[in-house]
Amino acid sequence: MEPARKVDHSDDRKKAQSKGINRGNKTKKRMTKSFKEGFSGYIFMSPTIFTIGVFVVIPILYALYLSFNDVQLLGGIGYEFIGLENYTRTIDDERAIIALKNTAEYVLIVVPIQTILALLLAAALNSNIRGKNAFRIIFFLPTVTSSAVLTIIFMWMYNPDGLINNFLKFLSLPTYNWLADPNIALKSIMIMNIWATAPFFMVIYLAAMQDISDSVYEAATIDGANWWQKFIYITVPILKPVTFFVVVMGLIGTFQLFDQSYIFSGGSGGPNNSTLTIVLLIYQYAFKSLDMGYASALAVGLAIIIMVVTLIQKKFFGEEKLHD
Repeated sequence: MEPARKVDHSDDRKKAQSKGINRGNKTKKRMTKSFKEGFSGYIFMSPTIFTIGVFVVIPILYALYLSFNDVQLLGGIGYEFIGLENYTRTIDDERAIIALKNTAEYVLIVVPIQTILALLLAAALNSNIRGKNAFRIIFFLPTVTSSAVLTIIFMWMYNPDGLINNFLKFLSLPTYNWLADPNIALKSIMIMNIWATAPFFMVIYLAAMQDISDSVYEAATIDGANWWQKFIYITVPILKPVTFFVVVMGLIGTFQLFDQSYIFSGGSGGPNNSTLTIVLLIYQYAFKSLDMGYASALAVGLAIIIMVVTLIQKKFFGEEKLHD
């Protein structure tokens, strides 16, 4: 019998090793390339990261730290850790409860009205009415005007002998003491803000409406739908993600009401605390009473409220992405 031949596997091993080495080199190259691209991205983002870190993240963390301390500003800055005392203090603070009620009333009235008004204005301007470009400019003017200037103009209009009361007299309607009546003062700020902020959200709705395909409306027309049915069953559902954005931005803006209330009341929140809001109260404690610890606790509480309400809205509106 012939002896069995020995099979030489050295070439196969060399080829396998060569393939492994090449595969490893490719993996290393990919990792190096990925690292370089990631590093380059962080380099480009570093100015923004630095700015956000210094002016947003650090102040938030510092405010959170202050909320657990009794801060002494006069005679040298001093900190005394008091735990949750600043937070529990709000329960017995009558002005804090009033400010929370005023802010809640303001949010519950302004946000729905400005959202519905913005949607209706956008629907009107998206139709084939004459002069719609001019109307877009006119409606958007309050948005590009300074909030302080608008407040001063409305204060002049709200005077007992101002434009609004004179107009009501002309129509033989009752007049009001818009600035001095505790039952009316907050409502006057609501009217002004709805008039000033609805056009901004109108532009957002208008841009979204123009992105809706005409074929959807044409199919509805063939099925016999009128304009109201198209609006309710097509436009409104498609704009649900946009409505989520508008409502959330409206909630954040209304919860942070400060400048109008400050100017209307001269910083006091009057008359009779009727225009006192959470942010105005924070300002009073921080810069008038110099109670930074308690003011920080109120600010943290307000941030938590906004976050919780936003999450509830997200749950209510569901999916945020626009459907194709």
